Amino acid sequence: MVLIAPTALWVVPVSDLAGVARHVLDVARAGIPGWRLVFLTPPGDLPRELKAVGAAVLEQPFGPEHGLRASMASLRHTVRSLRPQVVHSHLSYADIVTALAVGRGARLVTTEHGIARDDVIYHRSMAKARVMAAVHTVRMRRFDAAIAVSLATADAMVEKWHPRREVVVIPNGVDAVATTHPGAGLRILSLARLAPEKRLPSLVSGFAELRRAHPEARLTLAGAGPEAGALRDQVDRLGLGEVVTMPGFVDPDQAMAAHDVLAMLSVWENCSYALLDAAGRGMGVVASDVGANPEILPAASLVRAEDPHAVASALAAQGLDLTARPGLTGWPTVADMCARVAETYAVAGGRP
Repeated sequence: MVLIAPTALWVVPVSDLAGVARHVLDVARAGIPGWRLVFLTPPGDLPRELKAVGAAVLEQPFGPEHGLRASMASLRHTVRSLRPQVVHSHLSYADIVTALAVGRGARLVTTEHGIARDDVIYHRSMAKARVMAAVHTVRMRRFDAAIAVSLATADAMVEKWHPRREVVVIPNGVDAVATTHPGAGLRILSLARLAPEKRLPSLVSGFAELRRAHPEARLTLAGAGPEAGALRDQVDRLGLGEVVTMPGFVDPDQAMAAHDVLAMLSVWENCSYALLDAAGRGMGVVASDVGANPEILPAASLVRAEDPHAVASALAAQGLDLTARPGLTGWPTVADMCARVAETYAVAGGRP
């Protein structure tokens, strides 16, 4: 007798390869034990990459760019066709559409990747933040299980949305990489959107302090975003034009291999893959003491972003003292993460 694995429908409202796409692709490659996975996404780069790793993908008009009516229609049609035992949504838009569109039968699971303790980080006004908190408080009542990618994320969910069920913490899993960083140096790398919440002006100020003691230091601000012009102006004003580069988007693996320290001074991070990858490669890491960063990094890697002297000191230590670098001993692998998701499905009432 051949047993047919139950279906879990992953609902992802974005089609690019930023942010949550890494999580989705890792799970698609590894699989969730005992489950058949199907991914619902809008057309674009993410479904192309999912198909390349052999995943079952449905490209539908779904997500903010397609509007609420079309998104609900796409999800309803998909659920009627597949009859999944679990509908697992990612990101707030998909969470809300899932709560509205999916009727009785399938168990609903959500993973929270992007909540912050400070509402203004993701919302332009406190009024909008309060409205969205109320919406999420209501929609959480429809879900049979809620996953957070860190303890800090779970705490913020409880504080803002008051879920009736315990939030399950399943950190982003990462696998060990064969390539480790070869040695000491002060080639500093930022892999972040050029946006206010990343506090890149603080990094540039800290780097300027570092250069006073270490003129050999170099800084790469990789990425794009609305702060690009202001950052170029700051770099020029500080006389750093010859030692700071802004290449736009880069391949993260290649960039990490060519640098010594990853710096991330964000206002908030939930469970940063960039920090995990850098620590796993043996790079130095300097990050703000916020969100889940203390769950990933030791105190030697954490700084107050507003203090340029502290930033400069940490960059120097992480670049030049190999014994100060964090490493990633004991962190969950991708397989560990997927096994925990399977356990959560079972507790939520799905099979097996």
